[in-house]
Order: sequence, then C-alpha cells, then structure tokens
Amino acid sequence: MEGRADGDRVVRPRVTGELRPGDAAYVAELSPTDALARISELAASGRRVILGLAGPPGAGKSTMARWLAEHSSIAIRIVPMDGFHLANAELERLGTHSRKGAPETFDAAGYAALLSRIRAEDGTTIYAPTFDRSVDEAVAGAIPITPDDRFIVTEGNYLLRQSEGWRLVRPVLDEAWWIDCSGEERRSRLVERHVRFGREPADARRFVAESDELNAALIADDRARADRMIAQPPTPDT
Repeated sequence: MEGRADGDRVVRPRVTGELRPGDAAYVAELSPTDALARISELAASGRRVILGLAGPPGAGKSTMARWLAEHSSIAIRIVPMDGFHLANAELERLGTHSRKGAPETFDAAGYAALLSRIRAEDGTTIYAPTFDRSVDEAVAGAIPITPDDRFIVTEGNYLLRQSEGWRLVRPVLDEAWWIDCSGEERRSRLVERHVRFGREPADARRFVAESDELNAALIADDRARADRMIAQPPTPDT
C-alpha cells in the first residue's frame, strides 16, 4: 500500500505491526527538519505544549529530544519517562529486578500525574526526576519546570501504552511522535549502551535479546496511536 502526498511530507498508512486491508488511518512521516517546523506550529498557540516521543528501546528517542532542543528556535525542556524507574531495592522486593525496563518496573501513574501537573500550569516550579545510568537509579528533583517553560518534550518507551497507569499518559500529550529505526541498528546501539555502562559484551547481548527486544515487541502496535513518525532520527553522538 503506497503513501500519498500531503504538501512536502510523505504520508503513509498508519501501521499496527502489519498493515490491515482497508485501514483508513494515516500518519505523517516527518524528517527531523520537518519536526522543527511542526514544533514552531505547536508553540504558536501560546499555551504550554507537551510533546511525547515514543518508540522501542534504542530507537533514538532521547537523542531526538536533545536534537530538537539544540536545533529548535523554541526553548524546550526535556522530561524523560526513565526518571520513573522504580528503585532497585523496590524491584528486588517485588521480584522484578531481572525485568527492569519492562512496563511494570515503572511508576506509570506517578509519571502521568507529573505530566498532569505540568499541564495544569499553576504558576509554580515543578521538579521532575531523571535517570542516572552510571548508578542505574532515578534521581528525584533533578529537572525544574518553571512557569517560563512553555514547550515540554517527554520521551520513553511506553507513552502510548494502554494498560495499567500508562493509559493516563496519552490524553495529557498534545501530540505523540513515534521514533523508529532498523532493528539491527537498534540492537547494536543497545549492546553498545549496556557495555558502556558496565555489562560484559556477552551479557549485554543476552540482556538485549531477553529484555529489550521483548519490550520492543510488546509496544510494536502502539505506533498506531502516534500522530506522526520519524523513521530516521539523528545518529547518537556516543
């Protein structure tokens, strides 16, 4: 099934793993440069905007968020979903440490609640957590969102998921973009990342196969809930 033209963008049928006959839903495929123009359009409303970047592990979501912040004429504050990882001690208590990174190993409702606070614009500074890969733990109160922060980009694997507390996230987003790249490139990036943060190469490859790729398969259908897609995000710097 071929795409159709929409101005200078290519518009392709929205997919859910495989295209279904008669699928009438379409999603605009943006280049990174198109994405900058779209951010300017969204910011023109004057109100606070929350843009979500979703996609499988290793697709380049955090890299895309940083690239947008560095290249956009609009000031962007980045709020990562990974700040809502449960602490390792809590994962050990729950018996889920070996599945760290799976949907149930995050405080999904807490993440949605933070986004709702950001959306409410009550005139106060809101503090968001981040995730420190060097210690493999979330760090509370690391990211200030001030009343002057008008454009928020939040990124993570599960922004479009519709189970448990995750279903509370999508309604808070003004738009959601799906970030993707080839499976081979994703896996290579993930192995390199895990090695960089302390895993042996063989263990890194095992973790990618047994954890990251399972999570990628779990959310494959979520891209159907995205408004737009970037299939070739900028290459990570590291």
